[in-house]
Amino acid sequence: MRRLEEFRIFYNHTIHPELMRLDRQRMRLLLLLFLSLFFLLAVFLFEAVVGIWFISLLLSLPIGIYISFLAYRIRKFIRDFKPRIVNLILDFIDDSVNYGALHYDAKGGLSKDRFFQSMLFGTNADVYEAEDYIKGSIGSITFELCELNVREFSRVRSRLNYVFRGIFLHARIEESLRGTIVILPREYRQYLSRAIREVRGIGALNINDMMRSEEFREVFIAYSTRDAKVRDLLSEDMQNILVDYRDETGKEIYISFINKDVYLAITGDRNILEPYLFRSNISFELVREFYEDITMLFEIVEDFDKLH
Repeated sequence: MRRLEEFRIFYNHTIHPELMRLDRQRMRLLLLLFLSLFFLLAVFLFEAVVGIWFISLLLSLPIGIYISFLAYRIRKFIRDFKPRIVNLILDFIDDSVNYGALHYDAKGGLSKDRFFQSMLFGTNADVYEAEDYIKGSIGSITFELCELNVREFSRVRSRLNYVFRGIFLHARIEESLRGTIVILPREYRQYLSRAIREVRGIGALNINDMMRSEEFREVFIAYSTRDAKVRDLLSEDMQNILVDYRDETGKEIYISFINKDVYLAITGDRNILEPYLFRSNISFELVREFYEDITMLFEIVEDFDKLH
């Protein structure tokens, strides 16, 4: 990844001290919680031995209230942890040349309608959970992204099936691209039959034979309407960029070009940067994973801006 060594230096000087401070807060909250639970247990033992329930009640009430207060503080710690670290990471990223200011909203997300417009998944999205919204610009391209967890009810069994979990990005360019191009991971083809039918329903055809990169043809399946500028949008350089990103991360990539809109989706296994409570969060690897996932998307947008 580009600038990873610079990011490591930034982590050592800026993010690591903040993680240290947050970890001291975590340990202090846990210590107070364990001490409160110990005193509450002692009150119950006192009641069992002495049998004076009124005194036990008077002693346990303030302890119980204090434990409730600590539980609130712990929830607040977990809720505030990610925004503090994400904003530091974005401060580092948007110092790069060609990047506009990046804005973060922990509770925001892209709308379900926007997700449907991408034509990437062909789902009802019965469960649609969006969080960690980021918006900004790279060159002339404006973009927005968020973490998504999308599931749907199974048609065969009474359960929810996985559709997509990861980072979803929508970018807007100034000049219309004309037509529609949809690129899907070949490995997931059996799960994308509805998306493929939807794409074919607007007149899109399989264009894999037009792709010069053999690696691209092995990894992706691509569809395009007749009016799309396939050679401009999917140059050999862009094909190699997408293959390289997939090889570097091992994560699946979905992408579509629809008129002035570009959609990118990168799979992810879990919510990145969610803090641990019973062990330390001081880890470069924890922060690096989020940084690389975000910058991978940004770099695809940046390369697209340079190529077009």
